[in-house]
Amino acid sequence: MAETKAKRFSFLEFKGTAENYLFIFPAVAIFAVFYIYPFYEILNLSFHEWDGIGLTRTFIGLGNFKEIMQDKVWWTSMWHAGYITLIALIFQNALAFGLALSCDRDIRARKFYRVVFYLPPVLSEVVVGLIWQWILHSGIQSGEPIGLLNFFLTKAHLNHLVHNWLSDPKTALTCIALVHSWKGFGWGFIIMLAGLQTIDRQLYEAARVDGAGPFRTLKDITIPMMVPVFLMVMILTILGSMQVFVLVLSMVGQGLVYHTEVPVTRILLSMTGLSRFGYACAQGIVFGFILIVSSFTLNKISKRFKQDEAR
Repeated sequence: MAETKAKRFSFLEFKGTAENYLFIFPAVAIFAVFYIYPFYEILNLSFHEWDGIGLTRTFIGLGNFKEIMQDKVWWTSMWHAGYITLIALIFQNALAFGLALSCDRDIRARKFYRVVFYLPPVLSEVVVGLIWQWILHSGIQSGEPIGLLNFFLTKAHLNHLVHNWLSDPKTALTCIALVHSWKGFGWGFIIMLAGLQTIDRQLYEAARVDGAGPFRTLKDITIPMMVPVFLMVMILTILGSMQVFVLVLSMVGQGLVYHTEVPVTRILLSMTGLSRFGYACAQGIVFGFILIVSSFTLNKISKRFKQDEAR
């Protein structure tokens, strides 16, 4: 009798475990088919030379990775992405924090401002890129500039400022970085606004009682309490800005020039222009490794700061 109960309990336990695995099986299967297997194929292709059409793949070991280490154009594109990221970390996040501070106060129509400030990230990158390409256009038609910015500069009698904004190596990347920052500041704005609303208001009231002004309150209360949020926003900014692609392609066009290339456009060129799928996969792995190291480093700094703050 006891043996029969033990077998029944064992069967019910097995049945419960099987049902649990059955529930998670679809998610695991989708993850394996669309994430694990593609990553395995990319890793496998990175050790081969393949044109993307033929059935034969030539194994070359670490040859693609060695070539990447000596590819000056690739590392220049990494520098371009780093420059865009630096502008985003400074300009985009500063703008987001300033607007979040404004909307955190009891101002009129603050809900309306929250919606307006969140609109740019919702817009299509292709649409934004094409609109800004038209604004920064440097062409001439009927003796007058076509681009909106150059047109207004001409009408304001500032002809010396009329410029080929997206063609000049000195200004093209900065223009792309500023447009990217304008489009992406809404994400940081929402996250920082949420972080500001978690700060206990009694701290501000106590600071006012002690005679602290707005600058002192910002310096001693708001910024220290917001450091974990700042670090999280920095991680998201780095991951998003380093992978900028659609905006660059829509602003500059398919005929990308050397001074506006970023890592993703180099990977695309290796695949479609050079027909070197193995080299493109190696570039993708190196690029992904750099992003993972950067995000893990910042995440570790954030955790260490939280631990120090808890002490």
